[in-house]
Amino acid sequence: MGGFLWTAARGAVAGAIGTWVMDWTTTKVLERQRPEDTERERAAWPNGKPSIPNAVDFGERVTGIRFSPEARPAVEQLVHYGLGVGPGILYALLRRRVPLLGAGGGLVYGLLLFAVNDELLNTALGFAGPPEAYPVSSHVRGLIGHVALGVTTDLALGGG
Repeated sequence: MGGFLWTAARGAVAGAIGTWVMDWTTTKVLERQRPEDTERERAAWPNGKPSIPNAVDFGERVTGIRFSPEARPAVEQLVHYGLGVGPGILYALLRRRVPLLGAGGGLVYGLLLFAVNDELLNTALGFAGPPEAYPVSSHVRGLIGHVALGVTTDLALGGG
């Protein structure tokens, strides 16, 4: 079994697993972060919020849909996991066709997600402050987390 839909479904599951591992990893790294770095990071958040709540706010403005306070945490988790599932599908479909993408058993994929999402798009869309506003430890945590996501996604797909 190796058709398009099967591969996409496997990528979705692998992306969700990768996102869970990324969350666990970044939580462990955050627990060891210096308190002054955490304060600086929070001071850099637009609207006093991290990127996912800002992304949901943006979605509400664009669509006119308003989520209740009770639904909001579930919506934020859905958006967060969607940011792992969507790329996971693309990775599953492209990793053998674009050899560089699958290089390092998902390492390059994780690095690309970090660079594009954390360092470029979040700032460009106003979901995060400018990269220089954050301490180095925030960037290192994001890098470690996305590498964990990339490698786990690749492993969940059965490796290279």
